[in-house]
Amino acid sequence: MRQSFVSVLSDSGVPTEVISRLVGHTNSVVMETVYCQQISPVMQEGATAMDFIFQA
Repeated sequence: MRQSFVSVLSDSGVPTEVISRLVGHTNSVVMETVYCQQISPVMQEGATAMDFIFQA
């Protein structure tokens, strides 16, 4: 979930420094090296599944 959270925010243009604070890091180094692997195809599959699960 953490990887997905970071990837979605990153893909949406949220600044790295903001994302780092949201996930509890004191700076963006760990987030940039560990969490910022772009996984857009997988994210799209996940988003589609979540849309189905949480239909309004």
